[in-house]
Amino acid sequence: MVAAGKLYVVVVMLLIATISNSVSADPDMLQDICVADYNNGVKMNGFACKENFSASDFFFTGLATPQSTNNTLGSIVTFAHVLQIPGLNTLGVSMARLDFAPGGLNQPHTHPRANEMLFVLYGELDAGFITTTNVLVSKTIRQGEIFTFPRGLVHFQINNGKGPAAAIAAFSSQYPSREDIAPSLFASTPPVPNSVLSKAFQISYQEVNAIKSKLA
Repeated sequence: MVAAGKLYVVVVMLLIATISNSVSADPDMLQDICVADYNNGVKMNGFACKENFSASDFFFTGLATPQSTNNTLGSIVTFAHVLQIPGLNTLGVSMARLDFAPGGLNQPHTHPRANEMLFVLYGELDAGFITTTNVLVSKTIRQGEIFTFPRGLVHFQINNGKGPAAAIAAFSSQYPSREDIAPSLFASTPPVPNSVLSKAFQISYQEVNAIKSKLA
């Protein structure tokens, strides 16, 4: 219990480190708080502020327990951003919990609006990102260690260990968003033309259709 408590203290410190204006990817706040009003129809960069708020607008329990990894990839990401915590509106920070089965993969993806810091709760992960000059930067990270992913770059994590693994991510945006590379290309609506994918990946139309059917 003591060790677990120390881990969570480090996670909280990690989140606080992302709050400074120098790392926030979102516009600066202009008032103390601006709790998101999900029901306001005004379209804006972020959410309008609701008039009345309470402590529950700043509270979330969704990262406290492991989530099921019984899926094709063997991993699950649980976000704690402005859509779960309305009090994060204009604060420029958010978090997520990542759970991995042995062999589980958090598939290659990007966060268009945020840098990311990943803190391993338990287990070990092979984590990496690819630069715009196609250089892979990767490292095996274990309990208590941190790896950083620059904003907008393709990155991934995979659990090559024998047991389950979990990590906490901190983001420099209230809503970092996420774009998974494979589904974006092979499962978009409307679909990317087969001619584009065939030429880009140097594969046949039949192979393109096979991948699309798996991701449909």
